[in-house]
Amino acid sequence: MKRGKHIVETVVHALFLLFGLVAVGCVLVITVYLVISGIPAIRQTGLVPVLFAKTWASTAAQPQYGILPFILTSVYGTAGAIVLGVPVGFLTAVYLAKLAPKRVKDVMQTAVSLLAGIPSVVYGLVGMLVLVPGIRKLFHVPDGASLLAAIIVLAIMILPSIIKVSVNALDAVPKEYEDASLALGATPVETWFRVSAPAAKSGIAAAVVLGVGRAIGEAMAVMMVSGNAPNMPSLFESVRFLTTAVASEMSYASGLQRQALFSIALVLYVFIMLINAALNFFLKRRKEH
Repeated sequence: MKRGKHIVETVVHALFLLFGLVAVGCVLVITVYLVISGIPAIRQTGLVPVLFAKTWASTAAQPQYGILPFILTSVYGTAGAIVLGVPVGFLTAVYLAKLAPKRVKDVMQTAVSLLAGIPSVVYGLVGMLVLVPGIRKLFHVPDGASLLAAIIVLAIMILPSIIKVSVNALDAVPKEYEDASLALGATPVETWFRVSAPAAKSGIAAAVVLGVGRAIGEAMAVMMVSGNAPNMPSLFESVRFLTTAVASEMSYASGLQRQALFSIALVLYVFIMLINAALNFFLKRRKEH
């Protein structure tokens, strides 16, 4: 009996190890493939011209592959989506976890789950038909397809991840923490924001990381509302993100142009890794203190 149980545990441990190695192996394969495919264009064109040149003209007689507009647009778009989406998502999560009646909470959580299941192309379609004309009329600009439209769409798209993960983190806070705070004379609102939220900060930070990943990796919805023009980022002008630059030209690219698109993918990959590493570093540093 004991020997059979030991064999089962050994098999289960081996399966867990295998699945973990498969996950790590997938990351390594993607990394190696992007490096092999993206480095030739950087080597031929030069790292500085690729990263800091402002002109992308991949189909011109004398092509130029400067991706600085794409990098800045992705940075500004992601930052804007986080600035808009995180406060709304966090406050919604606090309401659902601490204040909402059970029936309201169930209905809103169902709505949030449905929001997470909507395809990105639907977000882009609604944004193109409703948001873009609205921005054009409201701000009296020639074209509403702009960085602002992309920021608003991305902010809406990251809400489900932030809300669901933050609600789970707040629900996991031991009730004794809140009872002790209330017993010391704190109001419920003070308890939620000074006791519950700090206690759940690791989960809330994970929600923000998921939001950042969703925002910076989105392509289809952004392509439909941003105008997809390789301009330097401006709030009311058409722009192109790193993701949309790859998606819009990869179908017909060849030669150096195709290698340059892989270089963009490599830059995007490194960018996401740096963001995750920085967030993890600051989280661990705060946890140690």
